[in-house]
Amino acid sequence: MIAPGVRRVAVWRHPGGEAAEDAVAVEEPLELRVDGSPLTVIMRTPGDDEELALGFLHGEALIGSLDEVRGLAHAEGVPPDRRGNVLDVLLGRPVDARRRFYASAACGVCGKTTIDSLAVDFPPVESTLRVAAATVAALPSRMRAAQRLFEATGGLHAAALFDEQGALLALREDVGRHNAVDKVLGWALRAGRVPASRSVLQVSGRGSFEIVQKAVSAGVPVLSCVSAPSTLAVDLARRFRVTLCGFVRDGGMKVYAQPGRIA
Repeated sequence: MIAPGVRRVAVWRHPGGEAAEDAVAVEEPLELRVDGSPLTVIMRTPGDDEELALGFLHGEALIGSLDEVRGLAHAEGVPPDRRGNVLDVLLGRPVDARRRFYASAACGVCGKTTIDSLAVDFPPVESTLRVAAATVAALPSRMRAAQRLFEATGGLHAAALFDEQGALLALREDVGRHNAVDKVLGWALRAGRVPASRSVLQVSGRGSFEIVQKAVSAGVPVLSCVSAPSTLAVDLARRFRVTLCGFVRDGGMKVYAQPGRIA
C-alpha cells in the first residue's frame, strides 16, 4: 500500500531503457487564509496541514499562542478538487502580515535589518538544558530511521524534536525543509510544548537564517543540522542564545553558538 504524500509515476530506467514505476513525493500548493482572506501560498507535501499552518503563523509572529486560534478548517466555497488545498485559520481579528513577510522574503540579503526586526517579536532563548555530545551526534540517524516517506521516495526533508536523552518526540516530513520545521513546531504548539525549552530540534538540511528564526520563535535551545550553517544563521543563533550545531554526521559535529549546552 502506497503511503499518503507519495505517488507512483512511470519512469524509464537506463541503461536498458525499460519501463518501470517509481515513488515520488507529492508537492501541491496550500492556500492559507485567515478568517477567509488569502494570506499566502505554501508549496508543501499534503498532510499535517493544520500543524504547518500553526507553525508558520507562530514563526511569523502572527499568533503568539494557540489560545488565539478559534479554529482551523478546509475552506468552503471552493471546487471539490481544491478544497483539501485551501485551509482557513479563524482568528477573529485582522492581521498585518506585510512587515513580517517582507522580512521573510528578504532573508539572506537583509542582514541587520531582519535580525533587529526579529528582536521586536521574540526574546532570547532561556533554557538550562544540557545535552551530551554523543546524544546530539546520534540524532540524524535516529531521525533517518523514522522517515517513512523518505524511505519510499528519497526526496523529502525532515525535522524532528527530541528530548535531552535523545528520545523522539515528533517527526514531520515535507518537500520543503522550512515546512517540515513548521509542521513539527506546529505539533509542539498544539501539544503545549512551546516554549520548547527542554528539546533539541534536528533538521535534515543546512542551518539557514529561517530555520534558526523558527527555533527562536518556539524557544528551542539546541538546533542540530546535518549540513553547514550560513553566516546570518550563526549571527542570529549567537544573538538569541540558540546552540547551533552543524555538520552533525559520522559521530561528530561543529558547534557554532552557545557551546555550553553541549556536555
